[in-house]
Amino acid sequence: MATAERRQPAARRAAKFRHRLRTRIILSFFLLGTGLTGLFAYLTDVARQRVENELVEDVMNQNIDESWRLYRLNPDNVVLPVQQMRARIVRPDGFERLRVDQPDWYDFKDGIHNLSGIDENGQPYSYKLAVRKTPEAWFFLAYDMTQSRKGEVQLKRWLYFSVILFGALSLVIGWWSASRVMSPVSSLARRLRAYKGSSDPKPLAPHFPEDEVGELAKALDDYSDRLTEVVQRDREFNADVSHELRTPLAVIRGSVELMLSRQDLDEKTRTRIQRIQRAEQQCTDLISALLLLSRGERGHGNTDVARVAEQLLDAHRAQLGGKKLDLRVEGEGGMKVDAPEAALSVALGNLIGNAVKYTPEGEVVVRLLPAAVEVEDSGPGLSKEDAARLFERGYRGTHAGHSQGGGIGLSIVSRLCALYDWQVNVRPGEQKGVIATLKFSPMRD
Repeated sequence: MATAERRQPAARRAAKFRHRLRTRIILSFFLLGTGLTGLFAYLTDVARQRVENELVEDVMNQNIDESWRLYRLNPDNVVLPVQQMRARIVRPDGFERLRVDQPDWYDFKDGIHNLSGIDENGQPYSYKLAVRKTPEAWFFLAYDMTQSRKGEVQLKRWLYFSVILFGALSLVIGWWSASRVMSPVSSLARRLRAYKGSSDPKPLAPHFPEDEVGELAKALDDYSDRLTEVVQRDREFNADVSHELRTPLAVIRGSVELMLSRQDLDEKTRTRIQRIQRAEQQCTDLISALLLLSRGERGHGNTDVARVAEQLLDAHRAQLGGKKLDLRVEGEGGMKVDAPEAALSVALGNLIGNAVKYTPEGEVVVRLLPAAVEVEDSGPGLSKEDAARLFERGYRGTHAGHSQGGGIGLSIVSRLCALYDWQVNVRPGEQKGVIATLKFSPMRD
C-alpha cells in the first residue's frame, strides 16, 4: 500500500471538468439570448400563419356566401365579387364532368381546403379552395397562396438570420458582462496570490467597493486575522513546549549520565538507568521531529542509517523481556541521508516499534538497501483493511488488541516522509509477516 505520497484531492480533480465561472456567465447569456430570440421567431411565424389564414379564410367565406346569394337571385347572370381569387360554378349537369376533370374537387365537402403540389411546368403551387355544395349548384372559390408561401420562406430566412445575429450579440454581451463582473473577483484573487508566503498580509477590503466582492474581501480579512492568530498561538505553543520539555529532559539526561558514571552500580540498576536514558533520547528525538513538522521546516544533516538502525534495535532488545524475538540488521552500511538524526530515528523507530510490538515470536530484520531500508517481521501479517488505512491518523490495526498506543505513530511517519520527499509503504510478506519499506530521496550536493 503506497502512502505518504501527496495525492491530489478529489475535489481538485473534479474541478478540472467544471467550467470556469466566466465561461458559465458567457454561456448563460448566449443561451438566454439565443433561446429568447428563437422563441420570439417561432411565435412570430405561428402568429403570422394564424392571422393570414384567418384573414384569407374570412374573405373567402364572405365571397362564397355572396356568390350563393347572387346565384339564387339570378342563376343565369352571376357576377361574382371575387378579390384576387378564381371562382367557378358547376351546375348539376356538370357534376359528372367535374368527377372526371378534377376528382379531388368533386370529393371535397363544404369548407375551406388547402391544396399544394407541382404543376405541369414543374413549378410549385399552393392555394386555398372554398367549397359550397347545394342541390342547385356547386360553388368553388380558389385563392392563390403561391406568393404568400414565397413570402413565408423569406420571412423564415430572416427569422433564422435574426436568431443567429442575436445569438452572436448575446455572446458578445455575455463576454463583456462576464469581464466586468469577474474583474473584481480576479483582482481579489491576484491580491490573495500576492500575499502567498507573507507573514503580514495587508487588508483586502479597502481596495474594493461596498458590494458582494467587498463583503467577500471583508470575510477573507476576518478569516486571515483569525488564521494568523491561530498560527501565532501555534508557534508560541511549539516554542513553549520545546523550551519547557527540553529543560526537564536535559536535567534527566545529566542525572542519568552522572548515575551511570558511578562504579558501584549493580547490573540491574544500571540496566534500568540505561532504559531511562534511551527513553529520554527517544523523547528528545520525537520533540525535535514534531517541531520540524509543525514549522514545515526541512532540517538537514548527514545521518548514518545503519548506526541509527543499530541504536533502535539495541533499545528494543533491552525492552523485550521474555519475548523470544531475534532483532538483527542485514546489508551493508555506509548509506547516509540528508536529515537530522531525530527525524530518521522517529520514522524508522516507528516502523521497527510496530514490527516488534505485533510479532509475538520469531524475528525482526532491518535490511539495508542502496537507497532504502526494509523492516521485515514474522508476525501475523496484514489484512486488506489494515493495508488500506494503516497510515490514517488514529487508526489501530486489527491486531492491536489492548496494546498501548493512539494510532498516530505511522501518521507521523507519513508526515515526515512528505516533508523530506521520502516514500513509505507496507505490504504483506511473501509467506507471513509484514514488510515496511522506507525509501529515501537522493542526497543533494
